[in-house]
Amino acid sequence: MQDEQVILDANDAFYRAFEKKDLEAMRQVWSHGIACTCVHPGRGELKGWEAIESSWQKIFRNTAYLEIDTKIITVNGNGELAYVILIEKVLQVAQRRQQKAESMATNIFERLGQDWYLVHHHGSPMI
Repeated sequence: MQDEQVILDANDAFYRAFEKKDLEAMRQVWSHGIACTCVHPGRGELKGWEAIESSWQKIFRNTAYLEIDTKIITVNGNGELAYVILIEKVLQVAQRRQQKAESMATNIFERLGQDWYLVHHHGSPMI
């Protein structure tokens, strides 16, 4: 796939925004459409940018520190859609408590013009 590095760069931008708790960077990574979806580990589906943005605001506001490592499993794309499957290892400090979590995640990107935007993020806890 010729756009693989560009898709991986978009995926990295998502995790940088997440780790830095940077809402403006998160806004730049995500599609703002009503059809975009997000499933945080152990949570239900959020549909549409407004609900997704609100969830990131809450996560960022209630988290003192984040550290995220990723391991890419698969990158694939065809035409205007691409996906990245990976393992997320998240270290989070919230309410003076440290939590570690490992999730299997799928990120789906859509090409709009020359750029790729996140249209779906789904994280499932690994047991």
